[in-house]
Amino acid sequence: MKRSILIAATCFAVLSCSAQKERGLKDVFADDFYIGAALNEWEIRGLDTAGVEILKKHFNSIVAENCMKSEEIHPEEGVYDFELADKFVEFGEANDMFIIGHCLVWHSQLAKWFPYDDDGNYVTPEVLKERMKEHITTIVTRYKGRVHGWDVVNEAIVEDGSYRKSPFYEILGEEFIPFAFECAHAADPDAELYLNDYGMNVKGRRDTYVKIIKDLQSRGIRIDAIGMQGHVGMDYPDFTEFEESLKAYAGTGINVMITEWDMSALPTVNMGANVSDIEAYRASMNPYPDGLPEDVSAEWNERMKAFMDLFLKHSDVITRVTAWGVSDDDSWKNNWPMRGRMDYPLLFDRNLEMKPFLKEYYK
Repeated sequence: MKRSILIAATCFAVLSCSAQKERGLKDVFADDFYIGAALNEWEIRGLDTAGVEILKKHFNSIVAENCMKSEEIHPEEGVYDFELADKFVEFGEANDMFIIGHCLVWHSQLAKWFPYDDDGNYVTPEVLKERMKEHITTIVTRYKGRVHGWDVVNEAIVEDGSYRKSPFYEILGEEFIPFAFECAHAADPDAELYLNDYGMNVKGRRDTYVKIIKDLQSRGIRIDAIGMQGHVGMDYPDFTEFEESLKAYAGTGINVMITEWDMSALPTVNMGANVSDIEAYRASMNPYPDGLPEDVSAEWNERMKAFMDLFLKHSDVITRVTAWGVSDDDSWKNNWPMRGRMDYPLLFDRNLEMKPFLKEYYK
């Protein structure tokens, strides 16, 4: 009898251990926030089969890396290319994921024709509004009820708190943001709407975004969350400053999303450096071409865990944490700012093994 009980207990322990190992990140953080990833073309098309399996197991939210940006989805006036965006949305639906559309208004990767007339001059405010409304309405309506949230405006404010001198701002002034949100809401009244930017810890940018959020709210314009892009490094941002911004955004009554999360393990790039010895510069910028040394890896994991712990501390207001890619091999940080540069910024390594800091949350 005792032997039977012992065998049963052993089997239960083995099964429990096995079940523990089978849990994905989305299960571990199910009570905290969505765990998301940005999908590239190979994953959307199902060509990266190993990456797709990681996505299915560990993530319950997705965002498109490029295929919904203006130059991809609306390359010419009156011409849309929905082929890849459709597949992206279908992937999310097939796997019961919270789908994010990225992004409706952004100065970068903007279709070249969008803000110009036939003579190469900026269009009038009236024409730009017509184009914005048509662009936003066409895309959001196509995915109405399917895409759950939209990055409506991306990277509109610079560090000192002033508006980026984008074509949208130079033609329409500050009103381009409220107008974009109104168009998106009219196209799908049930979709969540977000602002999104990098360096959101910087006080100047923070103060302006808080002002923008309050202005939208005072005018009865829907805004659900602000995206704090998580492109961070080993030496930035300051945790206290980052948390102050997080609390300031949440203090407006909207949610916070950690978007585009990755952390470079390499030295911070100083693009203005006076480089006299190119080879020495290349070596200094690409110090770990064959893998991270153990001490650097340990430091990287410790800092990433500190960020995740901060996100968990504020999980009452953070609704989503999204990595900008699945594995290190996917990252845009590779080959920038020089070809051959090897970085290690994401949650899974090049062998699709989970990074050590995440395993701590399984205990």
